[in-house]
Amino acid sequence: MKHAGSMGDDGVAARLCSIKTLLGLVAGAGASYGIYKLMWGSGDKAVMAPQQERSRESGVRGAEVPEQGPSERDPAGSAMLQPGSLLAKVSGLALLNGSDRGELSTSSGPLEPHHIKKLLSLLQMDACASDRTQVLVTLGNAAAFSVNQDLIRELDGLHIIAGLLSDPSPEIRVQTLNVLNNLSMNVRNQEHLKVYVSHVLDLIEMSPVNSELQLACLRLLTNLSVTNCHQHLMRNSVTLFLSLLVVSNESLQTQVSKVLVNLSANPDLIEDIMQAQAPASLVLLFDSSTHPGVLLRLLTFVRNLKGWRFLDQAVASHRGKDSVYHILLAEGSPLQARLPPLLTHPDAEIKAQVACLLT
Repeated sequence: MKHAGSMGDDGVAARLCSIKTLLGLVAGAGASYGIYKLMWGSGDKAVMAPQQERSRESGVRGAEVPEQGPSERDPAGSAMLQPGSLLAKVSGLALLNGSDRGELSTSSGPLEPHHIKKLLSLLQMDACASDRTQVLVTLGNAAAFSVNQDLIRELDGLHIIAGLLSDPSPEIRVQTLNVLNNLSMNVRNQEHLKVYVSHVLDLIEMSPVNSELQLACLRLLTNLSVTNCHQHLMRNSVTLFLSLLVVSNESLQTQVSKVLVNLSANPDLIEDIMQAQAPASLVLLFDSSTHPGVLLRLLTFVRNLKGWRFLDQAVASHRGKDSVYHILLAEGSPLQARLPPLLTHPDAEIKAQVACLLT
């Protein structure tokens, strides 16, 4: 039995050696560049979730568009690339070593199915944290191609990858979220990823404020909240998002405000948002010292809530004094006194939103 175990270990080691030749393929690729080209350029296009129809009479502003995760660079550095190869096409990649080098470095398109299979297999093996991290970086950059987004789903890769959301390493959880974020650019993938929304929300609550883990979670939720399809899964987390706004840094505030704008564009969630508990200090963000991008989204959030036609008919008596309604929208709310000074804000869009809220 001991000898059999040794042979098995040798087989695993050989397999690992073969698979690791893949890790330079798209590790370090510019994911943002790849997805930008897929969304707006010619050629292979990323599958984008269609916008759900909004009420033409509500005055609601459009939702935030999907966004990709941060691009990653190969820690091993990069070398001279062959013109026309996949490596040169994606950029910033180390050349491969081993038996797969010739095949992969001359490829002119996205990864082949057997490459994806090998990478997913490595994730399921008892590899060290650094190897799993590198595989996730590779898969995340491969997801810049819509054909790879489909391949990963068809190979049950979405659930294999999402399984690492429970990994004890924060770095692996961050990289996992980055991969899922890129994969969520595909509307079919979103149908599979929606089951992990509650887990992602739990990660936000349990993680340190302003951590990369929180930011990665919010990027994924931004993409999953672009349309009405999965927004209801976040209806009970409005207080969490509002609380993050008042304690987080600019990067996190930007991402939280994107999610809130998306949720406020859904009429089915308006009452949930109105009743949600809001920190009293929330109104302090409506100030010229707040980052213009964050302030503009917060004003848009309020205007969306105010814009729904049925708002005046809604019963306000059951909403608490610390609710979003009483702090931001009710007659004599704390927000009302903070709006007039913003009419002198240097940003024209901000002034326009404030003027609309005051009329």
